[in-house]
Amino acid sequence: MTDAAAPDLPGRDRLAPWQRTAAGAGLLAADGSVRETIFAEMSAIAARTGAINLGQGFPDEDGPAEVLEAARRAIADGVNQYPPGMGLSVLREAIARHQARWYGLDTDPATEVLVTAGATEALAATLLAFVEPGDEVVAFEPAYDAYGALVARAGGVLRTVPLRWSAGGGHAHAWLPDLDELAAAVGDRTRIILVNTPHNPTGAVLGRDVLARIVELAERHDALIVTDEVYEHLVFDGAHVPIATLPGARERTITISSAGKTFSATGWKIGWAVAPEPLITAVLAVKQYLTYANGAPFQPAIATGLDLPDAFFTEAAAALRAKRDVLAEGLVSAGFEIALPAAGYFVVADAAPLGFADGEDLCGRLPELAGVVGVPVSAFVRPDRRAGVASLVRFAFCKRLEVLEEASTRLAGLDAANAR
Repeated sequence: MTDAAAPDLPGRDRLAPWQRTAAGAGLLAADGSVRETIFAEMSAIAARTGAINLGQGFPDEDGPAEVLEAARRAIADGVNQYPPGMGLSVLREAIARHQARWYGLDTDPATEVLVTAGATEALAATLLAFVEPGDEVVAFEPAYDAYGALVARAGGVLRTVPLRWSAGGGHAHAWLPDLDELAAAVGDRTRIILVNTPHNPTGAVLGRDVLARIVELAERHDALIVTDEVYEHLVFDGAHVPIATLPGARERTITISSAGKTFSATGWKIGWAVAPEPLITAVLAVKQYLTYANGAPFQPAIATGLDLPDAFFTEAAAALRAKRDVLAEGLVSAGFEIALPAAGYFVVADAAPLGFADGEDLCGRLPELAGVVGVPVSAFVRPDRRAGVASLVRFAFCKRLEVLEEASTRLAGLDAANAR
C-alpha cells in the first residue's frame, strides 16, 4: 500500500497547482521541469523512426459506418453549436437505454446522466467535485496515469493497492488484488474508491468478490465509488458487471464510461457519467466550468452507436479477441512471458526471459532492435513499487491484423543476445 503525495521542490514550501498535478502523474523533475507523458514520448519515437506503434491505445481503423454517417448527417443538419451542458437529450436517453438494456439499471436521462468530454473529463470533474485537501482516494495499481494527476490537483492523497503480476496465467486472474490489502487501504479518510474494470493496463476484469468487498468497505467508511468502465464492451469471456448493479452500491456510485473504445472513435471524446441526481448535480457544477459542452455532432452519432444491435457489440469483442491472440502468440513465440488479458486493448509481456530486466530501457531500444514501440508498465506504477514490474511492457493490440502480424515477426528477432 502506498501513500502518494507530491514531493516539495528544493527551496519551496509547497508546489504550485500545476506542479502538483504533474507530480501526481510522476512527471515532475527535481528542477521543477515537466516531462512529457510516456504515451507522447513513445508515439513521437514511433513517428520519428517509422516503428510500429503498439504503445498508445488508439485503433488504426474507423468504427461502424452507421455511426460515422450519423456524425456526417448531424453536421449537415446544423448540429454544430453548443449543446446543452448536460448533453443532448438524444444521447442522454440512449445512455439510459444502454444501462437498462445491458445491466438492468433504471436511469433517469434528464437528471442522472451527464455527457462529458471523454471519460477523463468525467473523472476530473468528479474528483474535483468531491475531493478536498487531505482526502484519500484508493485505486488499484498499475493505474491510468490521469488518476494520480487529478487526485493531486484536487489536493487529495492517492493510496494504491497493487494488482500482482503472475505470468502464464492465461486468464483474468493473472492480475489479482489482495483483499486484506484493499481493506487496509480504505479508512475513514477515504473519500473515493476508484475502480477501473475492465482494467488498463493489465486487461484484468475484477471478480464479484472484489467488487462486493469494495461496496462493503465504501458503506463502512461512507465513501463514494467512482468507476472507469471504458472497456465495458470489450470483454472476451463472460460479461462486464458494473459495480452499480451490486446491492447497496448504486446510491453511492458514479459510473463513468465513454464511446471512444467501443466505437473506435477515441478522437471524438464523448464520455458520460451516470449516478443518482445529487451526485450528478455536484459533478455538473464543476464540469460546466471545464468544457461546458462538447462534440455536438458526435453526440447523436454515439446515440446511434449505443442503439446498434447486440451483434455489433459481440462481434466487436470477438474481433478484438482475435487480434489479442495474434499478438499474444507472437510475443510468446518471441520469448516473452505474458498474462493473457481478459478485456481491453493491451497485453502485458515480461521481457525478463529474453534477458531484458529493465522494461523502460527496452522500450527506448525497441524501435532500433525490432521496429516496434511499447510502453513500460513502470509508467503506471508509483516509484517505490516499480521494482516489481521493472521488466514488464504493455503492447496495444487494437490495430489491423496485418500490423499485428508484422509486429510479431519483428519482435521475433529479439533474443538474449540483444541485452548485451
